Amino acid sequence: MTNLSDEEKSLPERLAEDVIAFILQEHLEPGDKLPNESVLSEKMGAGRSSIREAMKLLASRNIVTIRQGSGTYIAKTPGIVEDPLGFTFIGDKEKLVTDLLEVRFLLEPSIAGMAASNATAEDILRIRRLCLEVEELLAAGTDHTHKDIEFHTAIAMSSKNLVVPRLIPIINSTIPLFIEMTGNILKQETMETHRAVTEAITAHDPIRAHDAMYLHLVYNRSKITSKFVERSNTTMQAYEASNCKHPDI
Repeated sequence: MTNLSDEEKSLPERLAEDVIAFILQEHLEPGDKLPNESVLSEKMGAGRSSIREAMKLLASRNIVTIRQGSGTYIAKTPGIVEDPLGFTFIGDKEKLVTDLLEVRFLLEPSIAGMAASNATAEDILRIRRLCLEVEELLAAGTDHTHKDIEFHTAIAMSSKNLVVPRLIPIINSTIPLFIEMTGNILKQETMETHRAVTEAITAHDPIRAHDAMYLHLVYNRSKITSKFVERSNTTMQAYEASNCKHPDI
C-alpha cells in the first residue's frame, strides 16, 4: 500500500500531521495539555471544526486524550493503542498466557537490566514508590493490578530505550491475565521479587536486576503451570465420574 500524497489527504489528516509537528517542535511530553481549539485554529489557519476532526483522528491513534470539560492532552503512551496486537480476540487464554510469558522471559529481564544502567534519580523514586504501593495493596488484600502495571511500565520507561516503550502493551496485557490465572496467591513472592528488582535498579546493578526480574517471572510460570495441571486433572476427574454414572450398556 502506498502512502497518500499531501493532495490526497483530507484537511483533518493534514492538520493532524501539523499538530504532531507542533507537539514535537514544542517538546511537549506525555500528559502535557495542548492549546485550545481557538489557539490551534489561529496557529494553523484552519476552522475550529477542522481542528476538532483532526483531534478525533489523533485520539483514535492514541496520540492525544480528549477530556470533556478539561481539554486535550498528550497521551501517556503516544501512538500506542491499548491492545495493538489484538490479544482481546484470542479465545484460548491459557495458550495466550503461556506464549506471552515466553515473550516476557525474552524481554523483561533485559529491560530491567537496562533500567538499572540508565534510570535517573527521579525514575528510581517513582519505581520505589510504586513498589511500596503494590505491597500495601497486596497486604490489604486489595486489587493491585493497576499499580502492578504502573510498576512494570516505570521500569520499562527507565530503560531509556526508544523501542522498549512500544513493547509495554505486551507486558501490560499479561499482568491482569497472570493475576487471574494464578488466583492472585503469589503475594509474598510478588512483594519479594518486586523489592529485589527495585533495590537492584536503585543500586544501578544490571545483572542483579536482570536476575531478580527473571526470578519474578519464574514464580509466575511455576504457579501458572501448576494451575493448568490442576485444572486439567479436575476436568479429567469430572469426565471419569460422569462416565461412571452413565456406563455404556
